[in-house]
Amino acid sequence: MPELPEVEAWRRQLDPLVKRSPIEQAGPAHIATLKTFDPPLKALEGEGLRGVERRAKRFLLPTDDGELVVLVHLMSAGRLKYVPKGGKGAKTPVFRLRFVDGGELQLTEAGSKKRAGVWLLRPEAAQAELAHLGPEANTLEADDMARILASDSRRLHSLLRDQRLIAGIGRAWANEILWVAQLSPYTLSSQVDADALEQLTTAIRSEMDRGLELRLAGANDEKTYRVHDKLGRPCERCGTPIARVDFEEHTIYYCPQCQTGGRVLKDRRLSRLLK
Repeated sequence: MPELPEVEAWRRQLDPLVKRSPIEQAGPAHIATLKTFDPPLKALEGEGLRGVERRAKRFLLPTDDGELVVLVHLMSAGRLKYVPKGGKGAKTPVFRLRFVDGGELQLTEAGSKKRAGVWLLRPEAAQAELAHLGPEANTLEADDMARILASDSRRLHSLLRDQRLIAGIGRAWANEILWVAQLSPYTLSSQVDADALEQLTTAIRSEMDRGLELRLAGANDEKTYRVHDKLGRPCERCGTPIARVDFEEHTIYYCPQCQTGGRVLKDRRLSRLLK
């Protein structure tokens, strides 16, 4: 699933492009993709877009007059792309905005399951839709992180992915952050001391910045991630092969030496032996 660095990089690329021309045609949209019916999509036609904004992993496209907001959530397989006039786009995107100048904003989704979503909302409804989200991961300070850790006793990997607590981090960047902070994914938030708090806060900010910089430069997953999806590869810090464990329907990658003191984590559904 695209996370804060990926979504922010796409936002910056798309922002100047959607401002060029008013919307000529809104839709069509796949029946599973469009989550709202009032206002109708046709209300967008003739309107200009103010640009592309972001909240957590969601795109927000407000109209120039401030009356409507298009909210897009890519989920795991969605992709949002601007196709210039004459450019090669998808034949049947799950959602499309066609502009007067011939350009198109297309949402596509790989696979047969349609989980990406598009909402057309009034500004107050958009605000309500996003009200449950926590602070943006790239803005966190140590005091913010201390409050979040104290709010619940959770395994760190699970806590970092909870959008109600921290907005923008998913499983891939949770893996990267905990590797940088040299903390076990299974450490309880209630067990994080002052030193570990500082390490974790610094790692979150630095990894969000590093990820954004790499994605803006066009780096792929192989060049971006140092531990995520690197099973068996030597840890860049100590050389220990990267390990993997399943937890809460997510696959966690970690270094058994740097993060867990030589212990191999077990699937918590099958074993209670290790933290």
